[in-house]
Amino acid sequence: RALFKGWVPTALGYSAQGACKFGFYEFFKKYYSDLAGPEFAAKYQNLIYIAGSASAEFIADVALCPFEAVKVKVQTVPGWARGFGDGLPKFVSESGVGGLWKGVVPLWGRQIPYTIMKFAAFENVVQGLYKYVVPKPREDCTKGEQLAVSFAAGYIAGVLCAVVSHPADNLVSKLNSTKGVSAGQIISEMGWFNLFTRGLPLRIVMIGTLTGLQWGIYDAFKVSVGLPTTGAKVEPVEEQ
Repeated sequence: RALFKGWVPTALGYSAQGACKFGFYEFFKKYYSDLAGPEFAAKYQNLIYIAGSASAEFIADVALCPFEAVKVKVQTVPGWARGFGDGLPKFVSESGVGGLWKGVVPLWGRQIPYTIMKFAAFENVVQGLYKYVVPKPREDCTKGEQLAVSFAAGYIAGVLCAVVSHPADNLVSKLNSTKGVSAGQIISEMGWFNLFTRGLPLRIVMIGTLTGLQWGIYDAFKVSVGLPTTGAKVEPVEEQ
């Protein structure tokens, strides 16, 4: 039962974050590509991925932060609250409404590098798999084969995400579970080595699997409505 403690704010928070992350990424990727023009969008596609994913995550974390604050408190302070229903009003009474976003800056520090890696690595790993591993062009692959590539690329991207975002994840958890402590105090207490390594193997397994499933589900939906799977290489379009 303890393994499922805090599942409601987790479900609500990451649903809101995921909707903003993936939705705004598609928006910003097209927006920045249009600003750059076809030639520069193709030439500097990694910058498009980075800018689009960072912009999307900035918004997504504002949506996630209140749920994350309550979730961490429920999970890390024994007896503090049973779940989200009684945890949210208790958190607000103790820390105020603004306290729900106390951790947004370190959350940006964790999630923006994570999301940049998640999207940019995924897009490039997909292209690399089709170029060097998959024995036929993407267009000749079945939908099932394309989704398998999406899952594999998502898992690889997830491992990289876990490594990049882990120090800030430890920092956010400590900030939300310990009242009145600063980021500098936490770093001094944990030490840089523990900040980077404590819990990392578990996080690699969790985030790798999670990210692989996210991209698999996301591309399965795109395929189901007639859209191409993610990761198509941007090609310049000639003006007619």
